[in-house]
Amino acid sequence: MRFGGRTCDPRDPKTTLLVFAWHGCWYEAEQQMLGLCGILRLRQNPLRGAIFQQFQGNAISNLNKISSNFGCVTSSPRKEQKGLENVTVSEVLMTKGEENIGSWLWCRTDDAVINAMKNMADNNIGSLVVLKPEGQHIAGIVTERDCLKKIVAQGRSPLYTQVGQIMTDENNLITVTSDTNILQAMKIMTENRIRHVPVIDGKIVGMISIVDVVRAVMEQQSGELKRLNDYIRGEYY
Repeated sequence: MRFGGRTCDPRDPKTTLLVFAWHGCWYEAEQQMLGLCGILRLRQNPLRGAIFQQFQGNAISNLNKISSNFGCVTSSPRKEQKGLENVTVSEVLMTKGEENIGSWLWCRTDDAVINAMKNMADNNIGSLVVLKPEGQHIAGIVTERDCLKKIVAQGRSPLYTQVGQIMTDENNLITVTSDTNILQAMKIMTENRIRHVPVIDGKIVGMISIVDVVRAVMEQQSGELKRLNDYIRGEYY
């Protein structure tokens, strides 16, 4: 389009500013440019941009609305992305892989603590679900912290002490289900100052740790940050 004797790109935000100015709408022009500056600030501060997207709604959608005011033609990403409010514990379990859900995850109340400690060390994990000797019913949970505080610190023998003597009993056990939201799981862990939570859907189906939860949150935020940066760089058309 031609404006003021020169050719202007209708998709250029400056064109919108010129149109507003030509008609004497200086206030509207100023507001449009302030909106553009806000977008540019998000690019300069990726962390602020990611937080803005998570807690103020879908940033891509918001940017679409702002860009449309400047005459830009944009579209949403082809793949619909899930927010953290839609990520569940079951998805975290799946990312850990089936090989991480095996017989090593469990021990029994009458097992020696030394065997439980070896099990955790061999598999690089920090906790084991404790089952009752007579079946698959959960009796509690034993963690590396239990071993340190109740065995090492007290000078007890891990060879002659049974897991049932140091575990967290089922009556005091904090659990989640596979459909628990990941943010809710994080809240449960932080409020109760625990690092491991069994996942129980009628029966034990797995275990998640605070590391699993934080990793899931970081991966989700990294994806959202990438989509925001891609949008600002103009990689969505």
